[in-house]
Amino acid sequence: MTTHHGHIQMLRAELTSFHLSRRERQQIERELEHAMAQIAATHRRSDE
Repeated sequence: MTTHHGHIQMLRAELTSFHLSRRERQQIERELEHAMAQIAATHRRSDE
């Protein structure tokens, strides 16, 4: 299983590809935002 951090790194790497369509780039950006929100939520819960 990929960690959240690993998943974010993978998505960032995919965004550097020059061979993405606009739709693919938007999908990756949405996935990246979602993954980052999950990490932020996890950090907030651990701070409580």
